[in-house]
Amino acid sequence: MDWTEHISVAGLMMGAMVWFGLRYVLGGFFTVDQNERAVKTVFGRAQRLQATTLDSPIAESLRPDERERYKYPQVKVIGPGFYFKWPWEKIYKVSIATETLNMAYDPEDKNANRGGTMLDAVTKDQLNTGLVGQLRFRISDQNLYAYLFGVKRPIVHVMGYFVSILRQRIASFEAPLTEEGGVSSAVAGVSINDLRKNLRLLNEVMDRDCASAPARYGIALDASLITSIDPPGEVESALAAINTAHNHVSSEVSLAQASADQKLVQSKRAVEIETLNAQAEVEPLVQMAEQLSSLKQSGAKVLAAYVRNVRLSLFNKAQTAMLEVKK
Repeated sequence: MDWTEHISVAGLMMGAMVWFGLRYVLGGFFTVDQNERAVKTVFGRAQRLQATTLDSPIAESLRPDERERYKYPQVKVIGPGFYFKWPWEKIYKVSIATETLNMAYDPEDKNANRGGTMLDAVTKDQLNTGLVGQLRFRISDQNLYAYLFGVKRPIVHVMGYFVSILRQRIASFEAPLTEEGGVSSAVAGVSINDLRKNLRLLNEVMDRDCASAPARYGIALDASLITSIDPPGEVESALAAINTAHNHVSSEVSLAQASADQKLVQSKRAVEIETLNAQAEVEPLVQMAEQLSSLKQSGAKVLAAYVRNVRLSLFNKAQTAMLEVKK
């Protein structure tokens, strides 16, 4: 082997070393942004902690029969910063920023649910209705194993989970009772009106029912916001007629109640006025009685003189006086 061959082999080795350094050494540095979290695998196995999701607060929302089913290992979460990895290590990054989806969105079929614009559901009255709203979610850094390795397509799973719970709630929803024992909906017993009247309550119930999503799929549902419930056109017109009649009856009842309240107030005021008038008439008599009692205590002659003076003043005012004559 001459010197040219030695130079060729040395060049190949040098080139290989440079390629290895650029590919695996310099290329092994990576960064994690503020709104990101990362998990490192070594030879395909995620770096784990000596704990599971059952040791985390997110497992409190799981039913007893679900705890073993969704028992995922806790992994070492890499926070924001600048890091290095070896060639046999792999980094999985996820964004933990809150995202918003149309609740009618179907990740597997974009044409489903009227092109992802309205979700169909059936009420307890067997009426087909359309739901419009949004769903806010974020990836839970307390269960990244479930999101990255436990579920193949977590968005598909969590959307199916949310829609199934929502449809079940729509089918069984009942308006809460008021303090008087009545139904707080516009028309008692009409499911569409019950749902429209209690959209806020329905959203709160959905938030509670979906609290186990982080433990199941590694995705936390921050809030659901159902903004509209639209029944079919023929049902809408019938509901409009029912609501119009109900509003008319409610208006008449309110007017009658207001009239009765007004008459009651007037009656109370009349009683107060008559009571004051009676007190005004009685007060001089009470004062006179107290005065006569005081005069009597001063002596019998004083009281007799007072009575004589009163009689004389009355004689002065009278045009005719009739005196009793003893026979």
